[in-house]
Amino acid sequence: RSNFVYRVKETNKYVSFGLKDNYDTTKLHVDVNIVDNDILNIEAFKNLKNNALENSAAAEFILEDGKYICGNEVEKMSKSKWNVVSPDDICVKFGADTLRLYEMFLGPLELSKPWNTNGITGVAGFLKKLWRLFNIQEDGSAKVSADAPTKDELKTLHKTIKKITDDIDRFSFNTSVSSFMICVNELTDLKCNKKQILEQLLVLISPYAPHITEELWEKLGNTESIAFAAFPIFNEEFVKESSFNYPVSFNGKVR
Repeated sequence: RSNFVYRVKETNKYVSFGLKDNYDTTKLHVDVNIVDNDILNIEAFKNLKNNALENSAAAEFILEDGKYICGNEVEKMSKSKWNVVSPDDICVKFGADTLRLYEMFLGPLELSKPWNTNGITGVAGFLKKLWRLFNIQEDGSAKVSADAPTKDELKTLHKTIKKITDDIDRFSFNTSVSSFMICVNELTDLKCNKKQILEQLLVLISPYAPHITEELWEKLGNTESIAFAAFPIFNEEFVKESSFNYPVSFNGKVR
């Protein structure tokens, strides 16, 4: 995925994407690493070493709503297109687990996918929400409950176990990440802090995000690596519905 700036012809002015139709412009590639959600970092732009962007340090900008919005287009990753993203930079900014999950989340492994870092903050937010489930204390330990899980908590966990087990068999890792997000959201809504649930959840996620799960596993008091923990087994009894809603029709109207 490439980004573009629009230089007004025969000037050193750059016009934002939404205003470019009002000017006679030339479309130029810009380094995607200085663009965040299509918003250009103007100061970084002025320091660019790009022969196509003459005298970028003295460039002027015509903004919209105080921002310079770049154009975008799906293209093959190439240095000439200034759309190469370094994995090291993403790891520094978001962490290696975020990068791993986001690569899987983009789509099926066997298909080609456009690389777009705009959605990576959503995956980073998921890992933060997972961390908050463990109520990490000032001493670094996790504050969890040894109480027995509720039916709703077990149902959420085991439908996730079922989905992840099937996804791994099919190499459908992108749908696994979606299932993890749904599970964490549901456990958050249930205010779940049961160790029995959270330990099994960590084991489920560990092949996908090994670093954060290993750390949380240790904070739960485990001394052996999570890599040696038994993978959770699906129990159909926990996902059976205890009640059903049936529509009833009177005189052609659903009640």
